Amino acid sequence: MTDAGSSTVTASPAASDFEGRRAFGRAARVRTPRSSHAEWSPAEDRADPVSLLEEQAASRVPALIPVRHGRMMVSPFTFYRGAALLMAADLATTANSGLIVQLCGDAHLSNFGLFGSAERRLAFDINDFDETHPGPFEWDVKRLVASFEIAGRHRGFTDEQRRQMLLAAGRGYRERILHSAEQSVLDAWYDSLDAEKVQTWLREEKAAGSAQKRQLKGFDSIVAKALTKDRLKAFSKLVSTEDGQLRIIADPPLIVPVEDLVTDGRGAEQIEDWIQHLLASYQKTLLIQHHPLAEYSYVHMARKVVGVGSVGTRAWIVLLTGHDDADPLFLQAKEAQKSVLERFLGASEYENSGERVVRGQRMMQASSDIFLGWQRVEGIDGIERDFYLRQLHDWKGSLDPEVMVPRGALLYARICGETLARAHARSGDRVAIAAYLGKSDRFEESIADFAEAYAAQNDADYQALMAAIDSGRLEAELGL
Repeated sequence: MTDAGSSTVTASPAASDFEGRRAFGRAARVRTPRSSHAEWSPAEDRADPVSLLEEQAASRVPALIPVRHGRMMVSPFTFYRGAALLMAADLATTANSGLIVQLCGDAHLSNFGLFGSAERRLAFDINDFDETHPGPFEWDVKRLVASFEIAGRHRGFTDEQRRQMLLAAGRGYRERILHSAEQSVLDAWYDSLDAEKVQTWLREEKAAGSAQKRQLKGFDSIVAKALTKDRLKAFSKLVSTEDGQLRIIADPPLIVPVEDLVTDGRGAEQIEDWIQHLLASYQKTLLIQHHPLAEYSYVHMARKVVGVGSVGTRAWIVLLTGHDDADPLFLQAKEAQKSVLERFLGASEYENSGERVVRGQRMMQASSDIFLGWQRVEGIDGIERDFYLRQLHDWKGSLDPEVMVPRGALLYARICGETLARAHARSGDRVAIAAYLGKSDRFEESIADFAEAYAAQNDADYQALMAAIDSGRLEAELGL
């Protein structure tokens, strides 16, 4: 067996050499058997998980670290969401296929969902790329499938229900890759999934007896809710009028207006000039030359806590208006640090981590936000940091793992597996990966075995977090 740090992989053939690519994939089976992906046992020198969390905290906003730990301690699944670095360190010790794709880097089930595409479809795709980086395709598959095992345990699913869910995710991935390898080049590139296709598929499954009315209604409700979760809904929830001016509502420590964070004596006009300069520079990284952003004017900005794994990194919401105050736009600027994968797979080719995120997202998603861009800025504390920007809300919807049921989770696992395969088919060698995976179920069985074993590791790491909080080593703030 080989590992990520020591494997020697023969150079892949030219992209136009389809038979050579198939041979390359089949040869990878000899070097790294598919059954080897089932293996998981912690290395003797495995890093202390709490120490890795403390290491990450060093570059984050100190006041928000207890919020991050509080969100991670809610359940083993929320812990897993914040433990991408821990799993990257573990994956670096496992079998390496040598088949490289653009990895999401944090492909757990909550990082898939619905959003508005540039073509104004309600698309289903991966929606978080903070950790994106090139690496072995199976790293994403393992993180995705393990997330279903961990969430299923939390929900009290039976052993058989969880096993079928894991196999569905792995099988969905394998079968979609096989399909992509047989498609024409452009059909594979343009292959995508939207809400309408999922609804049609669920109706067909219901008619065939494979899906129930409850699952169809559940997805329909997610779609309906997503269509209401847009810039106007965000505006109504986050903005008030003060002395005739629009202002983002403060809700510390989760939402803090920029003027409450500035301590160097800068006034409102100076802050606005600084932000206008940043927006003008960011606009140069957008794909469209004559971009609608040019028609919007800056109004206000605030720091906003988001997610679980991202808590403590700097994240801002920026309010702009277009034609008038009834034409708002919210941008989200998220700090981009080095991917957790870089220490194990090598440095990114992009000097700016925000650009790394944006380039990876554009490569993996079928259709990306037209406001997606990056920037390096000197913050209000005088320190330069990298950011990527996107719309805050644009028809966003996802499955809530806290209420998922076995039948619905089974269908969702399959959809997520297929969606990950589409992203890998665009960014990696789908022909070689298909040849590696083959037509048997050996790969998904192995990945399911890994997921079950790794879920036990995650449980142990979660208990280590709880012990560190109980002892006072880590601080945690619940309910935020």
